[in-house]
Amino acid sequence: MLAQEATWRAGTARENITPAQLMWMSGYGNRDRPAEDKLTDLWAKALAVSDPQGQRAVWITLDLVGIDRTLSASICRQLEQKYGLRRDQVALSTSHTHTGPVVGLNLGPLHYLQLDEAQRKLIDDYAADLEQRVVAMVGHALHNLEPCRLAWGSGSETFAVNRRNNKEADVPQLRAAGMLRGPSDHDVPVLAVKDAAGRLKAVVFGYACHATVLSFYKWSGDYPGFAQIELERRHPGCQAMFFAGCGGDQNPLPRREVRHAEEYGQRLAAAVDAVLSDSLQPVSGSLRTTYEELALPLDKLPERAELERQSKSANRSEATRARMLLERLDREGMLSATYPYPVSVWHMGPQVQVVFLGGEVVVDYAVRLKSELRGKQTWVSAYSNDVMAYIPSRRVLQEGGYEGGGAMVYYGLPTVWSPEVEQTIVDGVHQQIKPAE
Repeated sequence: MLAQEATWRAGTARENITPAQLMWMSGYGNRDRPAEDKLTDLWAKALAVSDPQGQRAVWITLDLVGIDRTLSASICRQLEQKYGLRRDQVALSTSHTHTGPVVGLNLGPLHYLQLDEAQRKLIDDYAADLEQRVVAMVGHALHNLEPCRLAWGSGSETFAVNRRNNKEADVPQLRAAGMLRGPSDHDVPVLAVKDAAGRLKAVVFGYACHATVLSFYKWSGDYPGFAQIELERRHPGCQAMFFAGCGGDQNPLPRREVRHAEEYGQRLAAAVDAVLSDSLQPVSGSLRTTYEELALPLDKLPERAELERQSKSANRSEATRARMLLERLDREGMLSATYPYPVSVWHMGPQVQVVFLGGEVVVDYAVRLKSELRGKQTWVSAYSNDVMAYIPSRRVLQEGGYEGGGAMVYYGLPTVWSPEVEQTIVDGVHQQIKPAE
């Protein structure tokens, strides 16, 4: 890291959020029983920063598949009441591990709404406890603010594969032949925080790939968890924090075995370490944060007759979603044609733009935003603030398939997104970027 006065302040805190009970796991619909054991702990971590003018923000990372709008909003309301943090000063990024617990109504038709009363109570209790732990953790991070230096860099790692364009069984041969197809984002953005004495206090890093190496019945942070564990082993006293990029259509391949998750975690940690060793540039200037909720348009809404037909479907998730939507129609008289989609941007000096997008965002967004904005200095954290559905690009929406629309049933939205979804989101990002340009 280049010589630099410690004009920023930073504080860290963490909470172990591994469930105390062996409750239902999230991410896969074919599970038929609760968790049975633990491979690694799950963590909530917070990095509070304050620029030289005293502008604050808190970045929270969670080893969870996602959180819903209700939980996110409740956490942020408490943070405003207790610590005076505006909504734009808080970012919640989930790792999207598929070996964590069900959290609230995230993926409701796939999990919560199909489970019995005992499992629902465990899920409700876990979400309530998580909320209180996160709020208290942020308080500790703010209390721990101290003079620090911030620096940024970008590395690379290549285990992510576009799953729409490459059959899983063919990936080893395709990779060996240099014939993998489809877009990917192999950048590894890195934010390093060092205290006034030069000790590494925290490192925040990202990667655009599903955390789906593992699919068994043990709690685990998957490869992002192993990457954080390895970085903290290499740098005692440092808090490592992971954010998931636009990996909605990216898988870690090959997968299925613990050794693969460990390997990818170690490779990702090594990529981060390479940046820490010789590729860092100082973050100077000031911090600016913005947050907006876009009215993201859905396609044509289903009629009641169609929902009644779906409610009798042999597909349990489709039937569960239909019954949920029918109850909403009875209660509210209509289904909304839009969704309040969260977009947030943090400007960390003139060097780094962090774009926080909700949902399971496909890689096209990262590719496009980096090309239209500042390349490797534009970081996109997907799975942030509210994971309400897959977010396809216009291309993926037109192609269809799981990410293009098939997965909507598991999240509970009534139909696929409108063709305008990509441009609406990109325009929303540009609107928040523009005042700082």
